[in-house]
Amino acid sequence: MLAKVRGGVIMEWLNEPPEWEQRGDLLIVTAAPETDFWRKTHDGGIRDSGHAFLEPWTGDFIAEVALSADYRDQYDQTGLRVRLDETIWLKCGIELLDGVQQVSAVVTRDVSDWSVVPLPAPPATLRLLVDRVGGTIEVRYGLDRGAATLLRQAYLTDAPSLSIGPMCASPTGSGITARFTGFSVRHR
Repeated sequence: MLAKVRGGVIMEWLNEPPEWEQRGDLLIVTAAPETDFWRKTHDGGIRDSGHAFLEPWTGDFIAEVALSADYRDQYDQTGLRVRLDETIWLKCGIELLDGVQQVSAVVTRDVSDWSVVPLPAPPATLRLLVDRVGGTIEVRYGLDRGAATLLRQAYLTDAPSLSIGPMCASPTGSGITARFTGFSVRHR
């Protein structure tokens, strides 16, 4: 499914969700149950069923979005996704782990890794900034309107073109509804 957004930029769904709507710069997405992005770690499984609304991009970039959701079930997640293909990608945002909202980043280069930082209290919104320079990706987050904090810097790929956009998934739950505002991508 294609949709025109932000002044004619074409974005495409990877795994279109059962429900979504766009109102100006607000995107509301309801993830299907048992959806995820994950590759080959403890259980060897490969899951590429989460939902991501992706914009193609060539070269370096700075992307940002503000997000919120009502996290209920273990591993409910919302955030940004940067993707080359099913084996090379990054997802970052909030993920619910053991009842606590965690700022999360997963870097996948055939095998996923995962890093989390527990939030002291659920924020009204989380602001994400993803900065790409060559093959390196840097993830920063800001709580509500606070300053941005570095979460992760990692090598992803030096491929010239990637896709980036809002993502959500509900690996063990009955689905999650996420709200994304102000998604933008610009040349650095």
